[in-house]
Amino acid sequence: MTTSSLSLRELLAALGTPDRLPALKGIRRGLERETLRITPDGGLAQGDHPRSLGSALTHANITTDYSESLLEFITPATDSIESLMEQLGDIHHHVSQHIGEERLWPLSMPCFVGDEESIRLAQYGSSNIGKMKTLYRQGLKHRYGSLMQVIAGIHFNFSMPDSFWCEWQDLAGEPCCSQRFISEKYMGLIRNVYRFGWLVPYLFGASPAICSSFLKGRTSTLPFEKLGKGTLYLPYATSLRLSDLGYTSSAQSRLDISHDNLPAYVASLRRAINTHDPEFAKIGVKVNGEYRQLNDNVLQLENELYAPIRPKRTPRSGEKPSDALEQRGIEYIELRTVDVNPFTPLGIEAEQVRFFDVFLVWCLLRPSAQLTEQEIARNRRNQTKVVLEGRRPGLTLEDEQGAAIGLKEYGLQLFDELALVADLLDRCCGRNRYRETLAMHREKLLDPELTYSARLLRRLQEEGLDNGCFGDALASQYREQLLAGELQYWDEAYFAGEARDSLLKQRERERGDSLSFDDFLADYFGTRQTTT
Repeated sequence: MTTSSLSLRELLAALGTPDRLPALKGIRRGLERETLRITPDGGLAQGDHPRSLGSALTHANITTDYSESLLEFITPATDSIESLMEQLGDIHHHVSQHIGEERLWPLSMPCFVGDEESIRLAQYGSSNIGKMKTLYRQGLKHRYGSLMQVIAGIHFNFSMPDSFWCEWQDLAGEPCCSQRFISEKYMGLIRNVYRFGWLVPYLFGASPAICSSFLKGRTSTLPFEKLGKGTLYLPYATSLRLSDLGYTSSAQSRLDISHDNLPAYVASLRRAINTHDPEFAKIGVKVNGEYRQLNDNVLQLENELYAPIRPKRTPRSGEKPSDALEQRGIEYIELRTVDVNPFTPLGIEAEQVRFFDVFLVWCLLRPSAQLTEQEIARNRRNQTKVVLEGRRPGLTLEDEQGAAIGLKEYGLQLFDELALVADLLDRCCGRNRYRETLAMHREKLLDPELTYSARLLRRLQEEGLDNGCFGDALASQYREQLLAGELQYWDEAYFAGEARDSLLKQRERERGDSLSFDDFLADYFGTRQTTT
């Protein structure tokens, strides 16, 4: 019997034998946390990325995303949740010491932004790769506007240890560490996240409200209610960040990205990168000698794909992400549907990480057939319902067969399966941490008022606060906490050395360029014409 024919319970039993159980130790995780720099009065910071933090182009842990004010903190992959949280805490502490009176915005949806032109594009120096990164963001500005690009989130990176893959492949009669097998199983995980990923915004969505300025005069068909002077909210919403108001693209809704297997995924991604878009063509690529975007295709680069989860492989210098995936297979997956948790200075808690361990291992081990068109549409409907009205009493979703089922009933069924994985991980680690975590989050299905979105909205309503005032108060409180804290994992010498080395690496890249920017782009996209 092959592992593809085993039920979840049978596979868990096979992996849970005393000789195989230790192989589950060593799950590796990394975090990417986005946060805006804001001024003491709550406005968007207008200054440059602080030089004392090093180069945003080459620093290992501190960079910027779309805007010069949108910081991104990156931890290295580690197999210890305690070390992971210490690393993230150290980055927050160090940055807080180097941004003067500025604060870190504690919500996913941005603070009040008066004029979109006040959102400065991130700058990465004069090297070709640095200019390309800024031009990519210029393209995003022209395509979608800047407001969408300063929404912040948490990206959770996850991979299983080699020892685990050896045991699973031994059960399947496969040679140890077959990359084809690993990529195949990770793609199955991704398909299951599309099926059941609505659990993440239900449990951890924390953006039920937005500042009215976020609409910038645009009309919305959503039945918003108003709170205070300028806050709009939906009473049962969980994550407006994941709604059509947030980080989405109508142009990309027409893309047919395949998750059947890795070759099909790479092929469909490349097809999107090379698909001409008439609307984006109206923007122009290079107009009067000035670039407006990298190209006029649906995707300028692979990273423009707004997916809830991505297969990843660390690219080598100058290598495209799709080429890295094609040549060396999936190394880890990136879960991208996590809102910033406003109830902690770091934007995420250890208990969330433990839940993601259980959820993603479950998605990996659970049978995962290929997605049909009907199922893809059904999954989208479930996701939309949860982000807009996930806490509505009596809300129904559609199960795997398309039948109507109450969200609470459906969630409890899934938690019964998740409990089997939590038990396996606890037996492997010798503690009850995973079962305790699962029990904590299961209560949110029984009582939606325990969810982050409900807690946030309750605070706003009970205290009569605007979303912006709530964020400002938290930002000030967390600034004091972070400054009062101490480094736990690294020391000041590490950050000083990384800042110094990153600035040196940037200068070396700038000095090492031998091509014009036009030729560099032509080489990158394979369009350069050679002469003989």
